[in-house]
Amino acid sequence: MSTKPHGTGDVHRMAPIRRERVRARTSDRIYDELVSAIRTLRIPPGASLSETDLSAQLEVSRTPLREAIVRLVDNGLVSVVPQVGTRVERIRLQDVEEARFVREALELAAFAEACERQDRDVSTMRALLIEQERCRTTHDLSAFFAADEALHQQIFVLSGHSGAWTMMQPMKLQLDRLRRLSLPESDTVRELIDEHTAIVDALEAADIERGQTLLRGHISRVRRYGRMLREQYPDYFAD
Repeated sequence: MSTKPHGTGDVHRMAPIRRERVRARTSDRIYDELVSAIRTLRIPPGASLSETDLSAQLEVSRTPLREAIVRLVDNGLVSVVPQVGTRVERIRLQDVEEARFVREALELAAFAEACERQDRDVSTMRALLIEQERCRTTHDLSAFFAADEALHQQIFVLSGHSGAWTMMQPMKLQLDRLRRLSLPESDTVRELIDEHTAIVDALEAADIERGQTLLRGHISRVRRYGRMLREQYPDYFAD
């Protein structure tokens, strides 16, 4: 029997999808909300998705909701089993490893190019380090995860290749779920902040070799987490 980590477990209630001034399809906004919930484990691996419940919680009709679910199925995030229902796919370690490989290759390249830019400014990253420390002391894991993501995104922004970060997100989702699952350990959060600080220092100093070495070790943490977390939360894993 596994113990659910803080912030995961039963499917959390979803916020209603509000109309926006920017014209965007309702199904797109539903899709984005469900992807975010799956990525951050607000909807945990293996959870059942009820169209009736989601329609009521999101305050949307069935048609755009079903369109969003079809996209989730196409992207391998959920599966629909006839006469059984719709379930969030469990984490597969092979998918996590493939995502790690892609992320490492892209982020190390982005780091090198960011170091070569004379106009690089790490002030946003420094502010995010302060925010991460605040999140650690207040045990706000959701906000920490967001600040973690934002810090790594800045490497791509400073490199001039922010689109590469966006392109990587669909594949990285499997990796992100494992990362989020590891966060309830306070020692893990402390270590992540220390590693982030060293990476930012290397970027500011344009030390490509040290920064890439730090990033490689930082991104490869999931290799240590994977099997341990699979033993701790077997219901969340498919292999």
